[in-house]
Formats: sequence, structure tokens, C-alpha cells
Amino acid sequence: MRSFSVFALRVTAAMMALAAAVSCGKRAVIDGVIEDAPSSELIVKLLDINRFEVLDTIQADSRGRYSYRIDIEKGQPEFVYLFHGDTKVASLLLEAGDHVKVMSDTVGVFSVSGSEESVKLAGVEKDFAEFTGTFTGLVARLDSLDQDSPEAEQVKRDMGRIYTEYYRSRVKYVIENPYSMTVIPVLYQVIGDNLPVFSQDTDAMHFRNACDSLETVYPDSRYVKSLRSEAKRRSDLLELRVRLQNAEEIPFPDIDLTDRNAVRHRLSDVDAKVVMVHFWTSASAEQKMFNLDVLKPVYEDYHDRGFEIYQVALDADKAGWARTVKDQGLEWINVCDVLGSASQAAVAYNVSSLPVSFFISDGDLVDVKVTDEASLRKFLDALL
Repeated sequence: MRSFSVFALRVTAAMMALAAAVSCGKRAVIDGVIEDAPSSELIVKLLDINRFEVLDTIQADSRGRYSYRIDIEKGQPEFVYLFHGDTKVASLLLEAGDHVKVMSDTVGVFSVSGSEESVKLAGVEKDFAEFTGTFTGLVARLDSLDQDSPEAEQVKRDMGRIYTEYYRSRVKYVIENPYSMTVIPVLYQVIGDNLPVFSQDTDAMHFRNACDSLETVYPDSRYVKSLRSEAKRRSDLLELRVRLQNAEEIPFPDIDLTDRNAVRHRLSDVDAKVVMVHFWTSASAEQKMFNLDVLKPVYEDYHDRGFEIYQVALDADKAGWARTVKDQGLEWINVCDVLGSASQAAVAYNVSSLPVSFFISDGDLVDVKVTDEASLRKFLDALL
């Protein structure tokens, strides 16, 4: 019996040790000293994407020493900051199992050991502080000068040079540290209140490349997921800029919507001598009759002569619109925007009531008022 009890105690002790080891594996430990602030209180804050979340407070002892443990999921490093009052006295990038030692003073100067990522983060912040100190000093100097003076022009050149040098150094850092989470705060650095260091459209590729690399190591990190969203936003803006630069100039607002078969139709791609852009709603019986009584016979008579209809339904009920188009056998281009009056196409054409028609002849908007079948036929006879 006694031997069984001893065995049970040993098993229990082993299980407790294993549980403690597992628990410790999900934790990071911070041991620190804050100089010149014995028995003071420190605030622990967690970076929650774009804001600080207060986690806890730490009480330093009479020699300024403190210790803190924080739970961290494996593969999901956390940005943790220590504050003494309103002053940040330590910046840490912690992973599960880290045991870091921090030495701080009350003005924000600190050193850290025991975490390679935290050491890198401290270096990133030091570089940025030195750059912003120099740059803002030049801004203050410029403000005190006559803006048209040679001295002011020299200051402007110095500002441009210093910014360019720092930007290139940050690009180099991001490229050389593809698997370090410290590239994330680098990519989001802002000079002053509203001047991002990475402010160019083409910086989208740096965000995308950094995210691609980090996702291979930290796929579950909320910081990396947020970075992916920002990378996509910037990539979309870059794509839009390229499209706008390469797009042909057209003298009318373009429309790009889908038909009932989900096929996209761009108004500028319509190859016809005269195009009728007709806004309507299938919810109106009168407008549905206009399709059958006016548009169908006119389309049959003039389509082969170069006439096309680009009909835009402003209908929230897309299924109902699709049934109407099918049941009425409308053979011209029919698209729908479920945003209704909020449709970008409706706004671009200043549509205030339905139905309303616009005409494009040989690529140009034509100023003409067509109200019925007779006036439509007269207009088409003159152009075709």
C-alpha cells in the first residue's frame, strides 16, 4: 500500500511539473528594473492593431525591481509596452517562452536582453526617433525663415535628402528582415501627424512581400492578418492608378455592370454608331410596357443600322429584374445595379427620376431630348 502511495505521489508530481511546463511554454516573463523610481507603478499595455489596450499594472519594489508574466499563444507574438505615467519606458515583441530583462529610466531610455525580436524593435524605435528628431528640427527651422530665401531652399533640400535616406534604409530593413514581426511597425511609421514614411503607391509591393513572408511563419497572428488587409488596400489603389493612367479618355461616364448571366458589360466597349443609355426600373409596369411598345420595335428597325441599347436597371430585386428581362425577351444589353439611386452610374449621370435616357453618338454624348417613339425614330433617322 505504501509503495502504491509513493508511486501515486510521484505520478502526481510529474503531472504537475508537466502542467507547469506547458503553462510556462505559453508565457513570457519580464524581469526589470526602473531607475530613480523605487516603489513606483508601471502600466502594461498591449498593442491591439492600432490602439493600446491596458493589460495590467506592476508595482516595483523599493529598489525599482519588478517581474511580470504574460500569456502568449505559440506562433502569435505580441507587442507589449511598459509605461511609467505617460512615458513609455520599454517596447517589447514577445513570443511564448521568452524571458526578457529590461533596464529603464523614467525618461524612456531602456535596454532589453533575452529576446532577439525585442532587441530589434528597440533598434527600430531608436532609428526612427533619431530621424524624426532631425527632420522635425528642420521643419521648425524652415517655419522661421522667409520661404523664398536661399536658406529656406537649402533647408527644403536637406529635408528631402534626409527623408530619402531614411526611407531607403527602411526599405532595406524590410527586405533584410522578411520573417521578423518588427517590419510591421516600420511599414506603419508616420512622421508628425499625417505623413507616412511609406506613402507612395508603389509601396504596396513592400506591404505585400512582407505579408507573404510573415504568413509562412505566423499565419494566425492578428497583426499579420491586419497587414494583409492593408497590403490588399494598397495593391487595389496601385492597380486603380495604373488603370487610370493607361485608360483611354472617353467623353462620357463609363459604366461597368453585369447582366442576368453575370457577364460584365462595359459601356465604353459597346461598338455601335448610336448607343441609348436607358435607366429604368422593372418594378414599374409603365416602364415595362415602354420596353415592349417602344424599345423593342425601334431596336428591331435600327439595330442593323448601328443602334444599340445599354439598359441599366436600378433595382434592389435583381431576381425580379432578371425574370422581366427574360420574359420580355429583351435582346439588347441589360445590366442591373442593386444599389438603386445610390448607384455610381446613376450619380455619374445625375439621374433624379426614372425612366431617363442619354445618347452617345460616335463616342460623344449628344444633347437631345427624346420622350416617345416618334421623337426617338426622328433622332435615329437623322444620325443613321
